[in-house]
Amino acid sequence: MGFNCGIVGLPNVGKSTLFNALTATAAAQAANYPFCTIEPNVGRVGVPDPRLDKLAEIGKSAKIIPTQLEFVDIAGLVRGASKGEGLGNKFLSHIREVDAIVHVLRCFEDDDITHVEGRIDPLADAETVETELMLADMESLEKRVDNLTKKAKTGDKEAKTLLPVVEKALAVLRDGKPARTAVLTPDEVPTFKLLQLLTGKPVLYACNVDEVSAATGNAFSARVDEMAKRTGARSVVISAAIEAEVVSLDAAERQEFLAGLGLEETGLNRVIRAGYELLGLITYFTVGPKEARAWTILKGTKAPQAAAVIHNDFERGFIAAEVIAYADFVALGGEQGAKEAGKARIEGKEYVFADGDVVHFRFNV
Repeated sequence: MGFNCGIVGLPNVGKSTLFNALTATAAAQAANYPFCTIEPNVGRVGVPDPRLDKLAEIGKSAKIIPTQLEFVDIAGLVRGASKGEGLGNKFLSHIREVDAIVHVLRCFEDDDITHVEGRIDPLADAETVETELMLADMESLEKRVDNLTKKAKTGDKEAKTLLPVVEKALAVLRDGKPARTAVLTPDEVPTFKLLQLLTGKPVLYACNVDEVSAATGNAFSARVDEMAKRTGARSVVISAAIEAEVVSLDAAERQEFLAGLGLEETGLNRVIRAGYELLGLITYFTVGPKEARAWTILKGTKAPQAAAVIHNDFERGFIAAEVIAYADFVALGGEQGAKEAGKARIEGKEYVFADGDVVHFRFNV
């Protein structure tokens, strides 16, 4: 099960610098001119989780394998992208394929780095990108609505399911709001996701600040945070310049460097965790002498489907899941101690996994 976040934004806001640091590679060319990223670059990163290290220590595991999140660096968007300006069509098609959007906003002043709009205003930048995405969504839905209306009148089942969802999305878009603000019934949510609307995806604003503002943020990032809270999005402060430096340091040097800047951890860790949460994901663990491993599932996933993340045979032949809560596993010194204390549970097919569950699956194929 793969989950990915598309890194988007106007040209020269630090998207590719951030991507390079995220993936600790130079896969994306970072340069001071628009459209230096022509095709989306993809990188997979481990999700930082200190619980995994603790479990590996208790289980005396030879290897530690974190869960992963995929980041896609997408070419910079400019005003008019919905009409094909710049690399508009490619930009929009690549965004349509991701699960969530990490929108990098320039929250720093630097005369040496040009801004495509000639000014520093992260809220205006956010509005530019959001407007282009909304215009593209409106055009997409308006092309479909007449045909769906005709089919629904003839009793077409699929059209009758789609039409009310399309109409709700169009209503908020015409009101100048992103499609994700549409009020849907629980039954309509899966249909809405199938529409693959650009503004239907959850958004994380990454406020790219200067080094001095990395620990506390600045006036620009504070305005973005207010906007994020108002619109149901999230925001994280990060300095792409600092992250680019941190990549080349070893663990000891990294901690010393960060401490000197008043930082406890890298901004990348915050971005990764926030992206993980944005997608509605949780982690469960498997622990043994060979490896301690984290696995990614959606909140609300039941045991057989959680087992399928390891292997489809686990779901097909699912018998039961032996589950120990993370806190119990740690407090009682591992699997044996948890069993002796009666904290190991046998759960069946209807069990909904909780974040941090330590699991052993029983199956037969």
